[in-house]
Amino acid sequence: MPIDYSKWKDIEISDDEDDTHPNIDTPSLFRWRHQARVDRMGEFEKNKAETKESLERSQRELTELKNKLKASDEEAEKKKIEADIEKLEKQFSEWKNKEAELEKQEKLAPWNVDTICRDGFSKTTVNKMPEKKKVMSEDEKLEQSQKFMDKHKKEIEKFGFYSNWDDSKEYLLSNPHLACEDTANYLTYWCVNLQMEEKNGLMKQVAHQTIVMQYILELSKTMEVPPIACVPSFFTKIKTCDAKYMDGFNQELDAFIGRIERRAKEKTDKLMAEIEAEKKEKSTDCDSALIPLL
Repeated sequence: MPIDYSKWKDIEISDDEDDTHPNIDTPSLFRWRHQARVDRMGEFEKNKAETKESLERSQRELTELKNKLKASDEEAEKKKIEADIEKLEKQFSEWKNKEAELEKQEKLAPWNVDTICRDGFSKTTVNKMPEKKKVMSEDEKLEQSQKFMDKHKKEIEKFGFYSNWDDSKEYLLSNPHLACEDTANYLTYWCVNLQMEEKNGLMKQVAHQTIVMQYILELSKTMEVPPIACVPSFFTKIKTCDAKYMDGFNQELDAFIGRIERRAKEKTDKLMAEIEAEKKEKSTDCDSALIPLL
C-alpha cells in the first residue's frame, strides 16, 4: 500500500532531542562553542595589540637614537649610542618575528562566524540593524512566517537548488528578502519531507543551502547587522579559504543531515504505525459486521 505523505507536508520538528535540533528557531548549532572561541580570540587580539605597540615604540626610539647619533660630535657618546642602537635593533627584530608569527597564526586560524566579517574579507559597507519592532506573540509569529513561506515558496526552493557559490550569492543579493529565518525554516521543513520521500540526494543539496543560510543568520546576529549585509562577506570568505577552513562548515552540514535523516525516519515510522493501526481497526470492524446476530 503506497503511503500518502501529503498530510505531513507541514511537518513540525520538535525540540526535545538530546542534541541540537535542526530547526533554525532552536539554539544555534554553534552557540555552545561561541564563548570559548570569543575568549581565545580576545586573548589573541590583546597579544597582537601589545606586539604592535612594542614595535611602534621600538621604531620611534630607533629613529630618535639615529638622529641623535648624527648630531653627536663626541666619539665616546657615539659609541654608546651605537651600542644602544644595536641592542634596540635586536629587540625590534624580535618583535617583528613575533608579529609575523601572529599573522601566520591568524591566517591559519579556523574560519568561524566571528572572524568572517573582519577587514580584508570584504569592503562591503555594513549598515546597523534597524530598531527592533514590537514584540509579537507566538501565534502572530507563526502566522507571519507561514504567510512568508506561502508567498515566497518558489523563490526559496530555487535557492535550495543552487550548488554554485556565485549563483547563490547573486540570487540572494537580487532577492534580499530571502535572507531571513523564514527561508531557513522552510528549507529545514523541506529537507525532512524530501528525506521522507526517499529523495536523499536532493535532501543533501537543500541541506547544504540550509547551512549556508544559517551561517549568514548567525553572522548577522554576531555582527548586529541585517542578514543581507553579511552575504558578500560570507561568500567572499567561503570562496577563498583553503580546504581545512571548510572543515567546520562540512561538520555542521554532516550533523544537520544526520538529524534530518533521524527525524524523517521517526516521522515515517510513526506514520506507518498509524496506517497499520487504521488497517487493523478497519479489519476488526469488518469482522464484527460478519458475526451473525443471534
